[in-house]
Amino acid sequence: MKNTFIKFATATAMLAAMGAAATAQTVLKFSHTDNPGGSRQAAAEVFAEKVAEYTEGRYEVRIFPSGQLANDPKAIEQLQLGGIDFTVSATGSYASHLPSLNLTAMPFLVDSYEQGWELYDNSEWLNGEFAKLPEKGFRVLSTWEAGFRSFTTKEPLNSPADAVGEKMRVFPNDMIRWTMEAIGFQTVVMPITDVYLAIQQGTVSGQENPVDTIKSLRFYEVAPNITLTRHVYSPLPLTIAEKTWQSFSEADQAAVMKAAVESAAFSRDLVKNSVDSQLAEMVDAGATVVVPVIGPFRDAVASVYGKARDVYGAEEVDKILADAEAIRIALPAN
Repeated sequence: MKNTFIKFATATAMLAAMGAAATAQTVLKFSHTDNPGGSRQAAAEVFAEKVAEYTEGRYEVRIFPSGQLANDPKAIEQLQLGGIDFTVSATGSYASHLPSLNLTAMPFLVDSYEQGWELYDNSEWLNGEFAKLPEKGFRVLSTWEAGFRSFTTKEPLNSPADAVGEKMRVFPNDMIRWTMEAIGFQTVVMPITDVYLAIQQGTVSGQENPVDTIKSLRFYEVAPNITLTRHVYSPLPLTIAEKTWQSFSEADQAAVMKAAVESAAFSRDLVKNSVDSQLAEMVDAGATVVVPVIGPFRDAVASVYGKARDVYGAEEVDKILADAEAIRIALPAN
């Protein structure tokens, strides 16, 4: 009887240990500022599922949306400090750590999603800049989609003349600020998580973001005039803390990279194919959508390229402009 009890207890302990081993996971924190119903959250869920699948359950990616852990600049700092493992943000958000990335926010670099994808996937200059990021404490795994930046304003914005005297929210990025000021706006820097209330209270009269972000964060509710200038292509590099990356085995690095690439494909397809329906939903909710004559906006921002050359050097500016021009020629927009 005693031996039977011992055998039973031993078997139970072994089963418990096996169960614990089977369920043991390393939790990885993923912070972003999109709302739970937005495309970033959808892509993050795909990424988390694939990481779990490709690492055979050894890792759980736990997602924290809506800036729960940090706004965009703070999330990138947390990558460096080890507070989080992943984030996804506009390329310009990373420029405070590598200033040359501001150049990706120069106005009217590309005219279509396909051109933008080619720029981010295969530009020699841009890939060279991304290769410098691990020494800053984080690295790019893939590029998710957000789309082209356009305006939402309280009052109609049909030309740069309508911008004069109006206050426009910007994130901390020289190129975006210069572009807004060249158009005629006064600029106010603030985190995206504060923008809705700031427009509602009249601190600023509008903001600029891709359609997907405008819809997800409901900016059209407080700034119902949507002006589709598409002045900057603004995708979302998915980044990982370098410390986290180096903690993986080579097999797990390959698994996480595979998940990143596949979630990027999902993100690109989702965002590109959602724009028309998102605009229709916002119109149904009371927004007005205008496609302005773009020529005056292009003319207004012409000075930005010269300012970029003065600050970042003509050689760097000319490299990315040359890459963008070659891509526009090879992949003409419809």
